[in-house]
Amino acid sequence: MKVNTQSVNFTADKKLIDFVQKRMDKLDMFYDKIIQSDVYLKVENTSDKENKVFEARVRVPGDSFVVKKQCKTFEEGADVAIASLERRIKKRKEKLRAHN
Repeated sequence: MKVNTQSVNFTADKKLIDFVQKRMDKLDMFYDKIIQSDVYLKVENTSDKENKVFEARVRVPGDSFVVKKQCKTFEEGADVAIASLERRIKKRKEKLRAHN
């Protein structure tokens, strides 16, 4: 799956982008009809340690999921957000199965 990754207020290194790509690819195991996925990595200008925002938007036929997590690191935010997306995608898949 192609993941469009954008970094706001900083330049993401290749390692971080590869990490996000690898984690997002796991969503394909749960649902193979994902149309598009966009990831936004933002650094908030605050003195708070949890200033990294990981936002993911995943489009599936007839629906779209958006998850936004704020953590100390992008890796932590990615793990938490993608786990949440997994649950939502599984739930959507179950609903579709129930209707057929």
